[in-house]
Amino acid sequence: MKEEVPIAEKLAKEQREISVSQFFTKNKHLLGFDNPRKALSTTVKELVDNSLDATEEINILPEIIVEIKQLNDTRFIVTVEDNGPGIVKEQIPKIFAKLLYGSKFFKMAQARGQQGLGVSSSVLYGQLTTGKSAVITSKISRNKPAHYYELQIDTKKNEPNVIKDMIIEWDKDHGTKVKIELEGFYQKGKQSVDEYLKQTAIVNPHLNLIYINPEKYKMEFPRVTKELPKKSKEIKPHPYGVELGVLMQMLQDTKATTLQSFLQNDFCRVSAKVAKEICKKAGIYEKSRPKRIAREEVENLLKAIKETRIIAPPTDCLSPIGEELTLKGLKKEINADFYTTVTRPPSVYRGFPFQIETGIAFGGDIPKDEQIKLLRFANKVPLQYQQSACAITKSVINTAWRNYGLSQSRGALPIGPVILLVHIASVWVPFTSESKEAIAHYPEIIKEIKLALQDIGRKLVVYIRKHIKSKEQKEKIDLFEKYIPELAYSLSKLTNHEKDEIESKLKKLLKKELPTLEAENGAKE
Repeated sequence: MKEEVPIAEKLAKEQREISVSQFFTKNKHLLGFDNPRKALSTTVKELVDNSLDATEEINILPEIIVEIKQLNDTRFIVTVEDNGPGIVKEQIPKIFAKLLYGSKFFKMAQARGQQGLGVSSSVLYGQLTTGKSAVITSKISRNKPAHYYELQIDTKKNEPNVIKDMIIEWDKDHGTKVKIELEGFYQKGKQSVDEYLKQTAIVNPHLNLIYINPEKYKMEFPRVTKELPKKSKEIKPHPYGVELGVLMQMLQDTKATTLQSFLQNDFCRVSAKVAKEICKKAGIYEKSRPKRIAREEVENLLKAIKETRIIAPPTDCLSPIGEELTLKGLKKEINADFYTTVTRPPSVYRGFPFQIETGIAFGGDIPKDEQIKLLRFANKVPLQYQQSACAITKSVINTAWRNYGLSQSRGALPIGPVILLVHIASVWVPFTSESKEAIAHYPEIIKEIKLALQDIGRKLVVYIRKHIKSKEQKEKIDLFEKYIPELAYSLSKLTNHEKDEIESKLKKLLKKELPTLEAENGAKE
């Protein structure tokens, strides 16, 4: 009798390795490609973010051209061209046609991209929906040739598939141009490509952007400053942010020959004195070889790190927009009566430095009787989706805006003629998903956002009391003055006094009352 094959062995034969490209082929919504409208916006976002990071790498003012051509109701070609440093020929296929490939993931410095998914995920989406290759042209120097590639992703291997590779003439000193054909949907308004680019121009006032939309209408977002953002410097990880498994791996990978030198050289803010103190608390000899430290000893080491006072990490790894440039960005794109900005001092969560900035535009063309418009940003990138899931939104809702002159219902955004900007700058932004649309609810981050909102709220209420309240009172006085002749006529009938005399006294009384009201407003401030 033939022995039956165990079910476990049958199941074992069905097990196969899944490449990262195959995973995201089935789960493209995780990368921000939930629907055709969002797919178009996400593709532009990833390409523009790459261009901005590239130009900042070589400290030049960014010149970016975005063009979207509509081929039919659902198909578009997105082209983004920049004046960045270009890309070395050998790196082009991997950067654009291999998921989870990049340098920013390993750097402890502020950057727009950080996962190695962005631009290659857009190439993958275009390939999935149209079957067309991504077209990349790049040039690194005036004296070097331009390289032209047509690329696809081999999803089984997560490797680039080069369809065409050639040298071409390109009348440009240096830069990169990317063209992706994809299925999408173009619509103006909230969460549109147009809105994304406008918001990008606000928080990148040094950017000169030209945008040609699917209707062939050309929009220009000129720069308002030639001042480049402060370049963020790479730092080493802070001990407070390390986890047990990571610490174990660091001990195996280090080039240091002693535990003390490992702590000093592989982390920031650890001096010789602090390193010796950690070793003593952990009960481990400071000259022990890092690779020979046992797991139980690593646990003691981690506990000792948490019990040792270590100064906060340096903040030169951050590149905030700054109050002055945030103000210029708001004024450039928003017509309002009042603008103000606040940049908070740097803080830390899980050992990662971060900084919160806020800005407000009030009045002008902004609707009065609607909820405020909230603009969320992370590392100078607009966050257009998943607003309700974001720590920024939670912080805004939980701020008592009635104290600052705005009406607000419980659990809702305030109402008023306000556009509120909130920006987080960090070496590692804690996004809730790979699509990078919402910030995780870390208590340290929420606390800093609320403090920034309170700072800016106090500035707003001063303006409201000084200008809006006095304006309303003036309108009431003007209205009363309008009816003085009619009131004087009625009083004349009742009292048999002269109408002109009564009218004159009422006007004198009104003039006397106005300075009193203005003085009261000044006292309140």
